[in-house]
Amino acid sequence: MKFDIELVGKIGSMALINKENNDIDYNILSRIGRELRPGYIWVTSGATEIGRLDYINRTGKELVGNSEDIKTDYAAQGQTILIETYRRFIDSRYSLRQFLVEHQHFNDEGKRKHLKEALIRCPNQNAIPVVNYNDPVSDEENRKLEIQSLRSKREKVVECIDNDETAGQIACLVKPKYLVILSGVDGIFTDINDKSTLIREISGATAEEVIAHIDYYKDFCHGASRKGAGGAVTKLEYIKEPIKMGTTVYISSSRYKLNDVLSGVAPSTRIAIK
Repeated sequence: MKFDIELVGKIGSMALINKENNDIDYNILSRIGRELRPGYIWVTSGATEIGRLDYINRTGKELVGNSEDIKTDYAAQGQTILIETYRRFIDSRYSLRQFLVEHQHFNDEGKRKHLKEALIRCPNQNAIPVVNYNDPVSDEENRKLEIQSLRSKREKVVECIDNDETAGQIACLVKPKYLVILSGVDGIFTDINDKSTLIREISGATAEEVIAHIDYYKDFCHGASRKGAGGAVTKLEYIKEPIKMGTTVYISSSRYKLNDVLSGVAPSTRIAIK
């Protein structure tokens, strides 16, 4: 099977935060930066939380007021820090390109085509794309109205509720060999409180069989790491379309090296057609 891109990866917000120090986890971010190379597309969360922590560090207090306005302000502040930090650790031989996307980039065929072509060009130009949802300019109320309007015209609409969905949609655009989703846990568990229940593999002879198994394991998944996050259920839902294209998916922890996840050395849940 031919793939256009080697890997699409995604990391969650809290996987980039050192909770003990209330700061960026530079150990994780520096390791990821060193692992990224042309042929990889990296979808990163973290701008809003990093912006919040930076604002607190500079002022000694949090913003107050409308929650959507606060999210916008924190995301705008954190976005620059996030991309600057990635640039610091990515091999200087490689170009770094930032792509800030919104739901409209996936719901409009012309914009989908433009985004796909830009991402596909990157490997040949020795560049690494870093993708994030464009929270600073995405007003929740307007987004919902736009989505509602789209739903009145078509059955299938991309909402980009979080970066799990964004990563899944990027994978649908570029057809990667691998889709790796990193968070704060080792994968999908039948009992999140019992680490021995890690599901090492979800597979089947056909895409339909794999998806049926995904739906079965979704029933074991509950909760999310933070308010606004979808948790394991949404991760499993958003990988269905990439699975149909033949992409192999890994869900694992940001504590592990990408190569160790792909090779099976690190704990993970591998999801693929046999």
